[in-house]
Formats: sequence, structure tokens, C-alpha cells
Amino acid sequence: MATSTDAPHVADSHGLIRVHGARVNNLRDVSVEIPKRRLTVFTGVSGSGKSSLVFSTIAAESQRMINETYSTFVQGFMPTPARPEVDVLDGLTTAITVDQQRMGADPRSTVGTATDANAMLRILFSRLGTPHIGPPGAYSFNTASVRASGGITVERGTAKTRTVKATFNRTGGMCTRCEGRGSVSDIDLTQLYDDTKSLAEGAFTIPGWKSDSQWTVQVYAQSGFVDPDKPIRRYTGKELQAFLYGEPVKVKVNGVNLTYEGLIPKIQKSFLSKDKEALQPHVRAFVERAVTFTTCPECDGTRLTEGARSSKIKRISIADACAMEIRHLAEWVRGLDEPSVAPLLAALQQTLDSFSEIGLGYLSLDRPAGTLSGGEAQRVKMIRHLGSSLTDITYVFDEPTIGLHPHDIQRMNSLLLRLRDKGNTVLVVEHKPETIVIADHIVDLGPGAGSAGGTVCFEGTVEGLRAGDTVTGRHFDDRATVKESVRKPTGALEIRGASAHNLQDVDVDIPLGVLTVVTGVAGSGKSSLVHGSIPPGENVVSVDQSPIKGSRRSNPATYTGLLDPIRKAFAKVNGVKPALFSANSEGACPTCNGAGVIYTDLGMMAGVATTCEDCEGKRFDTSVLEYHLGGRDISEVLAMSVAEAEEFFGAGEASTPAAHRILGRLADVGLGYLSLGQPLTTLSGGERQRLKLATHMAEKGGVYVLDEPTAGLHLADVQQLLGLLDGLVDSGKSVVVVEHHQAVMAHADWIIDLGPGAGHDGGRIVFEGTPADLVADRSTLTGEHLAAYVGA
Repeated sequence: MATSTDAPHVADSHGLIRVHGARVNNLRDVSVEIPKRRLTVFTGVSGSGKSSLVFSTIAAESQRMINETYSTFVQGFMPTPARPEVDVLDGLTTAITVDQQRMGADPRSTVGTATDANAMLRILFSRLGTPHIGPPGAYSFNTASVRASGGITVERGTAKTRTVKATFNRTGGMCTRCEGRGSVSDIDLTQLYDDTKSLAEGAFTIPGWKSDSQWTVQVYAQSGFVDPDKPIRRYTGKELQAFLYGEPVKVKVNGVNLTYEGLIPKIQKSFLSKDKEALQPHVRAFVERAVTFTTCPECDGTRLTEGARSSKIKRISIADACAMEIRHLAEWVRGLDEPSVAPLLAALQQTLDSFSEIGLGYLSLDRPAGTLSGGEAQRVKMIRHLGSSLTDITYVFDEPTIGLHPHDIQRMNSLLLRLRDKGNTVLVVEHKPETIVIADHIVDLGPGAGSAGGTVCFEGTVEGLRAGDTVTGRHFDDRATVKESVRKPTGALEIRGASAHNLQDVDVDIPLGVLTVVTGVAGSGKSSLVHGSIPPGENVVSVDQSPIKGSRRSNPATYTGLLDPIRKAFAKVNGVKPALFSANSEGACPTCNGAGVIYTDLGMMAGVATTCEDCEGKRFDTSVLEYHLGGRDISEVLAMSVAEAEEFFGAGEASTPAAHRILGRLADVGLGYLSLGQPLTTLSGGERQRLKLATHMAEKGGVYVLDEPTAGLHLADVQQLLGLLDGLVDSGKSVVVVEHHQAVMAHADWIIDLGPGAGHDGGRIVFEGTPADLVADRSTLTGEHLAAYVGA
């Protein structure tokens, strides 16, 4: 008879993810062993290499190896990331990354379509809705109704072909007026032309349209459809129709064949079809003046046809269901008892309950996906994984507590632990002590940022981190104290009757000349109040969480405008053109076109990026590197850190005041370690936020509005940020900050707390006053958490 032994099975011995010799970005031969089926938190100052290790090494290699399991034909349609620079990566499992990338701003994408909740609702209404109007597509605002009839040719074996009359009919739910967008655009003609003038007199007021030489204007003037010498207001009905809405036709202008089309479709193609953020500032200003978006009068913003809105279950249409707060929709679904769709109801119920669990019960399914913050988008992506049957997965999170009030962080922690307890490996990049403290294992990177980081300073437990002599360990138990004396306001910014989103006719005076913090639980209406109600003007500088746009050719020097004065300084000293000192212009290495690397496409295999042999990765033509400023060539200057460059351009032959000012702002926001030529695509989230802040500091504004400036900031960096905010206020600026971090709240001169809850339960001012009053009062959730934080 076989005897049982206590020896573990060999299959259970693979309990570690082993990384040896990682050299991605700033990592310096990093070697770590991460326990599987545990919660591991990666800490360290912003730029220390956390994302490089977790995302660019572990998650990237897992994704690459999974892609290689597909056929070469399928791989041809998939992204082909190169193998990370690492000696050994062992014990990997399938990695699912849940990052902070905001969802696309496609007008057809909503919270419901992004999570499949909408698809399940459509099936539910197609089964139970009365009157019955058709299949699930009849309830979809992305499906148009199609009708067709005509003759089709039928061939049967050797029989002769014959024509059969056929009809095709598909019922869709898309509103025909707004095409499923919920809003219609209206163009203000007075912004396009001055109707008291003729085309010959320069009637057009569109940017770039000059009457004497511009080809587009000449097409209208010489088309023959209108009289170019007659004022537009005196056009006949036929002329005005041709001028505004004419179909595209070929016309001859000065012997050249060109296309004429009406002004309205021309404007829509030239300006409205492009991303508004990508337009030049003066063109964007024109579009904002000329185009107004109003709720579609036919569907009342629901995006759906009248038929889809008429079909109801218990007096609720699919439009009503999508407009409800998700927590209320979950209650409604729970009250439906229909055995024929029981599995569907259970799946829908689970998805809707997941929203509430994750702290997003205040959203509605019809909320456009592009309006979600980075933190909300990350949590919406989590919905898919909470009910997953998969186990032994590696989940990788990038600061999941961003955008969360201290009250909500506990809920997020329980979700992370739940994923772990199902047998998954959970890797979290995080700065908040409240989340670090629940870790089974901690990897602390540093000691500094950029070239001063990239090494493992500590591995172990929370207790070991607290006792260790690392930057994170020393600052782990830091607690700010409430100010003893606060600044006196110099005036007030009045907001009256604010009703954007869930705000309930809010009246509030935001004090000027002080540091004001607007806080409240996630979804209470903070961003709606600050970004949606403060009137934008020349005096308001707003720094939100929208992502930085930039390719791998963009770097801090190009993004901040620093490269312009540097190029001019090089050109002046050497007596040549400034364009020579741009790797995107005349000075580019001809072999790699200024990229510094050569990308080789290997067809079915992963592409390879190799350093350009001619310029050795310096990006410039050899002849350009012969020109010097202060003993350095342009490639050496771009390789400098901000701190080095600030000293270099501050005095001596290389003294350049314009460059020195920009470098000073970068140093002020804590980016002194960044190299000027580092590609923007390699910067962490916190670094990008601060880079944007440094750029906006150059703008001449009296009121600075900042949206969670502590996002991505290490505990040690928060103190520097507070010094920067103080510096802005002391220089005569007014600073309004939307923030959850208790250290910033404690440092404020004035606090505006919204709530008491989220969604319809929020949107009201529940406290106004000093931080000391809020701590003493403890009447709100924020007050309770702030009092606990400062130890009151």
C-alpha cells in the first residue's frame, strides 16, 4: 500500500516571479523575487523606476510571450513590443494591466458600452419590453435603421440565373437627427462672414481666408454661383442656397480645375472633423465661437429613436434605465422577476453591483466615457475583472487610489485583497500609505529619481519598511499639521446657481489671494464646480488631468518651449541658422531622420530598434555637433539634467535668460533630475503632471486652478509641492486646488467641502471654512478623516 508523505508537489515550487538584470529605462541591473498569489506594492519617489519594472518589464514581457502563442498571421495584426532588456524573467503568468489611460473621447462611447452593461440591457429590453420593437439592435444608439429593396440574382446549380425581388429591413435604435450622438451642432453664420460686405471686399472672417490670394476664397468668388461684388445679405434665395449648402462640383479658377462646395460642409470638413485640442489656438478659438452644441430636440439627448424610447419594462424605457444612477438601476433590476431571462438578470446584476462596490455607483450608463477622470476610467476597467472566473493571473495596477477620497480608499483596498484571495498575483504601483500598509510584500525603488534611481532600496514587509532607512520609510508616517494662522482673502470669485452635472444650484464665494482646497468624496461635484462653473478667462490658468500629447520625438525641451531659446543661442554664437539645432528639422541625422534609433520591421517577428550607428543615438548630423556653446554641443546639452542645465545657462558664455527661466520652473516643480532630451513617452504619470504645471506657470494668470496636483507624487515630494503652492500665493496669485490628500487640506487657508455623498446625493456645499474649523467640527466625512490624519 502506498504511503502518503508531506513532501510538497514539484508543481507547487514555482511560487516566485524572478527578475534578474533588468535594465529598462533607468533600471540598473535590478534583481527582485516577487511572491505569487500575494499583494506586492512598489514604492519609491516619482521617476525612481517603478513603472519601468512593473509595466515595461514584467507586464510587457508577459504580453509579448502571450502574443507569440498566436499564429504568425494573427501576430501580424497585433502590436509587437520588443523584448525588455533583462537577463532573466522567470515564473511569469498572464498579466492584465489596469492603467490610468483615460478612455477615448469618441462621442459614441459611454460607460454602458465600455462595460457591456448596455449590451445586456438591450437584450433584456428586446425580450421583455412592451411593445416589442425588434432585436437588441433596435435599442442601440450605434445601430441605424436600414431598409432596402430591389432585384437580386439567384443561381441554382446548372439552372439559369434569374432575378428575384427581395427586401431587407433592419430596425436600429439610432436617432436619425443626431445620428446617435445626443447633441446637434449649430454653426453661427455671423462668425463666418460679414454679410454687409461682398466676397471681393473680404467678407470672410474665417482664420486664414484672405480674399485677395487665398485659393479657397477664389473658388467661391469665381465659381459663377454667386456675384463676388454683391454684399452677401443681398443674395437671392438660390444664390444663398448654393453659397451655403452647394453640392461638390468641379469649377475652373484661373485655368485650374478645383472643387466647389457650400460653405457649411466646407467648414465641417476643414475644422469640425478634426480634434479640437490639436488645432492651433487661434483656430480653436474660432471653432468655439462659431459652433454651438445643443441637446438634440428629437431624442432629447437620449440618442435613441422614438420607438426605442416607447418600449418599456415596468414603465421604464431603456433611455430611463441608462439615465439612472447605477446604484438605483441595480435596485430596479433586482426587482425584476422573470425566469425566462434569469441568467441574464444575474449577470447584469453582478456587473451593476460591481460599480457600487468600486465606488462608482453615482455614475450613469449614458455618461460619455471621455468625461471620466483617470481614476474613474481605471476603476471602470476593473469592472470586467471583478467577476472573472480566471485565477492565477497577474493584475498590475497603476496608483488605483488616484481620485479617491480617504473614505473610498478602504473600499479599493478590499477589492485588491479580493483579487488576491482568488489566487491571483496583484502588483500595485502606489504612493498612499493607506494602501501600502495592506501589502504582503513591498519593493521600494530609488534612492532618487531618473539617473539617481533605478535600484532596489528595500524588499520586505511594511514593518521592515518603516524601520528601514529609505526615503519611503523615513516619510511613511509623516503627518502634516493644521496651520496656526491662515492668509486673509483679498477678494472673492463669485459662483451663483451652479448646476453643471450633479450640482444643485450651488452658490459659493471662492476667496482670492489664498490657497483654497475643494474636496469631497469621489463624484460629489468638485470638478463640476471648479472646471464647469469658474468662468474661463484670460485671468484663469487651468491645469487639469488631460494627457500630454507627444510622440517619441517630443521631450521636456520641446514641450516647454525650452529648445527655442537654446537653438537661437547656438545659432547666434556660431553664426548659422537655428533650424540646424533641431533633430526634427535641418540638423537631423540623415540615416535615422533624427530619431536616434533605426526601427527594423521583421515582418512576422517582433520589430527591432537599434541605435543609429552614424550619430550613435545623438540624433544630429555630425557637422552640427561641431558647433559649440559654452564648450558643449547640442547633443551634450540635451543630455544634461534640468539641474545641470539651469547652472549651465545661468552664467558665463552660455548665459541665456529665457532658457534659465524655463529651467527654473522645471526645478521648482521637482523635475531637476529629468534630462532635457528624454522622450515624453518614457515619463511617469506624476512627471507628466508636473511638466504640464511648469509649462502653465509661465502663463500670466491671476487664478491657478489645479486638479489633484499630488497625483503620482511620493510622500517626500508633497512637501515640495506645498512650497510651490505657497510661492504662487505669496507672489500675488490665487490658487484653487481640487484635492484629496490630507497634507494639502491641512496646509490650505480655506476649505470648500462638497457632498455629503456622490452623484444625486452630492452636489451641495457641506462645509466652508478653515482646516482648523473643519477638524474641530468633524461634521463631514472629510472632517473625520482629516481629524484622524492630524491626530486631533
